[in-house]
Amino acid sequence: MGRIATILFAHRLGTSLEPECKMYRLAADILNDSAMVLDCLSPIFPKPVRVGLLSLSSVLRALCGVAAGSSKASLSAHFARWGNLGELNAKDSSQETVISLVGMLVGSVVVSYITSPLETWIALIVLLIVHLGTNHAAVRAVKMTTLNRQRANIVFSHLFEDDLILTPAETSKEERIFERDGVLRWKAESSGILGTCQIGTSLEQLLLLLPEQADRGALETSRMTSTTMDASTNLTALLELFREEEYILYFGPLSRRGAIVLKAGATAQAQLKAWSHALLVSRHLARKNGTATSCIHEKQGGQGELSPSVSVLSILRDTLKEHTRTFKDRVKRLEHAGWQTDVASLETKPGRRVHVSV
Repeated sequence: MGRIATILFAHRLGTSLEPECKMYRLAADILNDSAMVLDCLSPIFPKPVRVGLLSLSSVLRALCGVAAGSSKASLSAHFARWGNLGELNAKDSSQETVISLVGMLVGSVVVSYITSPLETWIALIVLLIVHLGTNHAAVRAVKMTTLNRQRANIVFSHLFEDDLILTPAETSKEERIFERDGVLRWKAESSGILGTCQIGTSLEQLLLLLPEQADRGALETSRMTSTTMDASTNLTALLELFREEEYILYFGPLSRRGAIVLKAGATAQAQLKAWSHALLVSRHLARKNGTATSCIHEKQGGQGELSPSVSVLSILRDTLKEHTRTFKDRVKRLEHAGWQTDVASLETKPGRRVHVSV
């Protein structure tokens, strides 16, 4: 069971282990501790249930091994700033050996004072809480310099609204360890969820969102009759709009779901531009739906002012024009603040690329 789980886990989530290394590092500890609790519980159950618990424990340990090993490698690469990865791993292994020896010595003393099952469970629960608490604090303290989806949300929302560049240290204070997959969140506010988006998706997934524009137009015919374009017209307009870009973006106005299709040869900075553009569009759509007005033209250093608009395509067009004008300068400011914009950390699933000829 454990070996099968290892293969399936690596196949399904292997791409996301590096961009979300902080999350998976803590998740590995939770999986390992859960497996330990199941092992301790198994003797009190009848044999059929015990077999199931031990099998589940084996699966959890296998998942822990994959998550811990991969996330540890990514974190080690982050800390090896002078290319001394071998030295760092050697010292890390030595540190683990010392901690294990100290744990054995302390455990041999503590076990002599634990004489009942209740005391055993109390000691186990206390140690597990301490273990997870310290690891949570350790993961929170890591200041990653790559921009994954969550950090890009935090950094660019501050940049769009306040023209403020957050450093990796400032961003880590707002970062969540566990975040919803593909969520577009304005800053780190719990109520700031604007929608969801997938990057590196197939063209088919983007096409599924196009009919929403026509549906929206049908619901608002009295106010927005020009939005009843069919999907083929929308696709043609999208291809023309993003002809000079390395990506194609579209947002379903009803579902608040976005899809980013990456073109062949899309660079890390192009992916970053695509995701930040999606964040900006989702913000505009949320403001439009909430205020019954339309598009927000972004100001330099401000949140923007409202202007009339008739469709998602017009919002995409307006935001792309402004975002393209300011993106290169903002990337330079991000790099000056310590961010690595040339490292792709946004895709968490095996990405696809398309060749487009218009």
